[in-house]
Amino acid sequence: MTIDGLPPLREVIERHGLQAKKSLGQNFLLDLNLTGKIARSAGDLADATVIEVGPGPGGLTRALLFNGARRVVAIERDERCLEALAEVSNHYPGRLHVIPGDALKTDFAALAGEAGGPVKIVANLPYNIGTELLIRWLTIAEWPPFYQSMTLMFQREVAERITAAPGSDAYGRLGVLAGWRTQARIAFDVPPQAFTPPPKVTSSVVHLVPRTAPLPVEAKKLGRVTEAAFGQRRKMLRQSVKSLGGEALLVRAGIDPTRRAETLSVDEFVRLTNAV
Repeated sequence: MTIDGLPPLREVIERHGLQAKKSLGQNFLLDLNLTGKIARSAGDLADATVIEVGPGPGGLTRALLFNGARRVVAIERDERCLEALAEVSNHYPGRLHVIPGDALKTDFAALAGEAGGPVKIVANLPYNIGTELLIRWLTIAEWPPFYQSMTLMFQREVAERITAAPGSDAYGRLGVLAGWRTQARIAFDVPPQAFTPPPKVTSSVVHLVPRTAPLPVEAKKLGRVTEAAFGQRRKMLRQSVKSLGGEALLVRAGIDPTRRAETLSVDEFVRLTNAV
């Protein structure tokens, strides 16, 4: 039983021999109720071009199209999946554009420029590149960014780091970067058994909306400062940022050198970065 008239995903996987590859970080999401829930979490898709990374056999792709996405641009590295995605494309003529290739080598801003309308990123990201892609999307030079929102699946532990507040154990570089430029929240959790093969951990869908006017600071420099500060998170800041100027830098930024990285707010990290 399917909602869109296409064959069930298990049948598609079997017919095309699409056993998930660990080397590609693949865990296919087959539960149509959950793929629909992810699509709806991205908000109104009627006027949007949705960029999806790692569609696999097309479970989420189908949900996005079924829930009214004007157009879906899907980047898929695994050539085995292209025939299955072509079937989805034929079912939704003119609304699915599949790009074979590596997401880490994709110019997303250029893709968005061709879209001619609002762009949303919605993806069950491959586990092995998810964090790297998110950091790239958070630290792009042009702001406001090319996307209106991001609705992304991560391991629960990563989702907690993205949405963490200062003072919490999960707070670190990801929390600072996400908190600086977006408002991020965990929309809902997804149990392991929803996937094929089931991962060992719970996953979470995170929804991120860009802030219109984040505090001014150079993105790459903020990345370097947070990397240094959290690289030795149990040490006082005067020690962990020693290579950047140590105690003198902290005094210049008006921050107590005996504090630890996890106690600093996003605003204080910006101030510290601008003092470097």
